[in-house]
Amino acid sequence: MIFSRCSTRLSTFTLVATLLAFAFVASTLLLSTRAAATGKPVVIGSKKFTESITLGEILKLKLQNDRIDTVHKAELGGTRILWNALVAGNIDVYVEYSGTLSEEILRAKFSSIEDLNSLLKPQGVTALPSLGFNNTYAVGLLKSRARELSLESISDLKTHPDVKLGFANEFRQRQDGWPGLKKAYGLPQKDTRGLDHDIAYRALQTGDVDLTDLYTTDAEIAYYDLKILKDDRHYFPTYDALILVRSAAVAEHPDLLNSLQPLVGSISSDEMIAMNRDVKIDKQTSLAVASRFLKEKFNFDHEEAAPSSFDRILDRTQEHLFLVLISLTAAILIGIPLGVTAAKYRGFGKVILGVVGLIQTVPALALLVILIRPLNSIGLSGIGDTPALIALFLYSLLPIVRGTHTGLEQIPLHLRETAAVLGLSRSMQLFRIGIPLALPSILSGIKTSAVLNVGFATLGALVGAGGYGQPILAGIRLDDYGLILEGAVPAALLAICVQIFFEVFDDYLVSPGLRSKA
Repeated sequence: MIFSRCSTRLSTFTLVATLLAFAFVASTLLLSTRAAATGKPVVIGSKKFTESITLGEILKLKLQNDRIDTVHKAELGGTRILWNALVAGNIDVYVEYSGTLSEEILRAKFSSIEDLNSLLKPQGVTALPSLGFNNTYAVGLLKSRARELSLESISDLKTHPDVKLGFANEFRQRQDGWPGLKKAYGLPQKDTRGLDHDIAYRALQTGDVDLTDLYTTDAEIAYYDLKILKDDRHYFPTYDALILVRSAAVAEHPDLLNSLQPLVGSISSDEMIAMNRDVKIDKQTSLAVASRFLKEKFNFDHEEAAPSSFDRILDRTQEHLFLVLISLTAAILIGIPLGVTAAKYRGFGKVILGVVGLIQTVPALALLVILIRPLNSIGLSGIGDTPALIALFLYSLLPIVRGTHTGLEQIPLHLRETAAVLGLSRSMQLFRIGIPLALPSILSGIKTSAVLNVGFATLGALVGAGGYGQPILAGIRLDDYGLILEGAVPAALLAICVQIFFEVFDDYLVSPGLRSKA
């Protein structure tokens, strides 16, 4: 009775799996066709801080005004992600800083734009002269705290070994950041707390840290009444903002450099600070600030209405569902056979379970970054949907593989022996008895994987895959709880909907006898 009912319902399960596989293939083909039909636009990248995003919007609007098809992939992460993406051809243009190029990327000094371009040429990259402002590193603290500790210069930190340091994670690792600064000044401090750059300002205000790294064009310096410690040993180099362009993109778009050239020397430090203030403090959008700058400087009459909250949530939902559907479908189609194999071959099964378990221990952000170079080496994009889908697929495997393995392992021995006595082939034993009886455990693994997938998918925004992570990242950067909730609440609701869907799915597919037994 149970066997016959499970077998009947299993056909529905097989049909659904087939439809999901079809959706996976169809979606991939659709995206490929759409990309081929629209042609390749110029892709602008920006780092995960306000100034970089605003400059990316300025570049985008300038190129669009000159009728060059352009897209802006914002908040892609740190220096290495952007630089590797540029060299690999995942992006075509982004704004970098001269000090970062000399100290962190090229590890070579240059005295002119010509010297720089001679260093960049082997990488297939061209740099335009400075946009007009220097945004160097600095370290600072609240003025009230500086008076309390009698701090005027970085050298004064020698007499305060217990001062609480909180630095951006990138600054803590870069050679032109804390490691080099500590060595150059002989500073005694050993412990530093890693923080997001934007969160560090709030940590100063609450007293959780005393000192943090700053960008000298940050609007928060004036807003939080901070004191910049004098760099009395002139450790930090000049960080002129430069537009980097991929040479192959210039060949594909001959007017690209001519369109960007007028921006050279067009932005002063005061103007950049004002734009940062408009975005960070006054809560204007980077698009609106960039549009106003171009109108004032170049008389561009660009009017682009900001999308409503509903439209933004709708777009993010489509992106998020795409990431979840494709990665989960692939995990189901591969995870169930892996679980079956693990149950059938116990020695090899331990290896399978060990590998998928090990993947689960790799931090999501690390996995996304690790995937960039291997993907580029085989001709795939290291940013965008591809690394996000692969990472989500890998993270979705463990619950499905373990659920399938556990379900098959728990089938009573007498049922297996009965099937063998009846002369059923191994495949018949699997599909007529094994999988139907293991179905509750299999579906439980899929359900767990699906809910986790919805949460993990928010991290896709770190590599330009969009989804609900985009407003969350923007909200953290802008200290805007409304934006954070714009991503967090729909993600939570989607997870609940997925949970309910699989509960209903479970009730339909699993025999009442097996449900009551479970």
